[in-house]
Amino acid sequence: MFLVLRKWGIAAVALLFAALSQFAPVHAQGDPLPAWNEGKAKQAILDFVGKVTREGGAEFVPPERRIATFDNDGTLWAEQPVYFQLQFAFDEVKRLAAAKPELKGREPYRSVLARDLKGLTANGNKGLMQLMAATHSGMTTDAFATLVRNWFDTARHPTKQRRYDELVYQPQLELLRYLRANGFKTFIVSGGGVEFMRVFAEKAYGVPPEQVVGSSGVVKFRDGPDGKLDLFKEPKIEFIDDGPGKPAGINRFIGRRPILAFGNSDGDLQMLQYAAAGEGARLALIVHHTDAEREWAYDRKSAIGKLDKALDEGAAKGWVIVDMKADWKTIFPEAR
Repeated sequence: MFLVLRKWGIAAVALLFAALSQFAPVHAQGDPLPAWNEGKAKQAILDFVGKVTREGGAEFVPPERRIATFDNDGTLWAEQPVYFQLQFAFDEVKRLAAAKPELKGREPYRSVLARDLKGLTANGNKGLMQLMAATHSGMTTDAFATLVRNWFDTARHPTKQRRYDELVYQPQLELLRYLRANGFKTFIVSGGGVEFMRVFAEKAYGVPPEQVVGSSGVVKFRDGPDGKLDLFKEPKIEFIDDGPGKPAGINRFIGRRPILAFGNSDGDLQMLQYAAAGEGARLALIVHHTDAEREWAYDRKSAIGKLDKALDEGAAKGWVIVDMKADWKTIFPEAR
């Protein structure tokens, strides 16, 4: 080293180290996942990213194939006591009924206002379909996005007393950034409504609208009441991005099989199977909600985010089961 310093000069060597540092893997620069406790789950992520980004390595994956897909509800943000989009629909029904009292005796308004969830679901999915039609259609896509933004600005979670878009998981925010810093393209693949998620996904997660895959209703480009052409949301379902719909959605909207997939429920099972079944290095991960004190503890018997078959298959196949209580040092970001 001293011979090098004497021959090249300190300034030249400093420039050389600066140049070489540009090619150093990101995970070598400190701890990229500080909200994750040290353990098997964190190490599995670090090891996986290390081997797929190591040029010349046996399991190197070129950047264009580094696709990572994440479920949203229960994986990137909380989902209890009801899915947040469903709470948005409930709140929107209340807003509409206050503006038009004549709606209060009709479904789904009557059941929602009476907090009668059994009545809402008495006819299978009919009540829920009425709810979504009343709150998610009959308007332009821009008007719907404005409603969602206004809701995020004013609504607060009933027990956490925070904005819903603040109930994102700090460990997952770090993971998304870490993956992108290592050449991954990160996608949300969720059963939630695609136009609902696109309102907050970029600000909350750094995932742009074109990398959000979700359930969708029919949208038509037509004349509006004012005679202007625009995109209008129709009260018809086009695509359900849940269960076996997730691999289909990935194929349809992404066009590449992910090498990493992260979910938390049986609705994510097929996405995890699809990712894990590809050739080469693969990583399938499941968030197991085990922290009743800081978040919620639930799995097999939960009506929201049920984790049963996926938990068993994940354990049998060696997928990474992330124990929220044990593996996450922090759950939510600090309050703004």
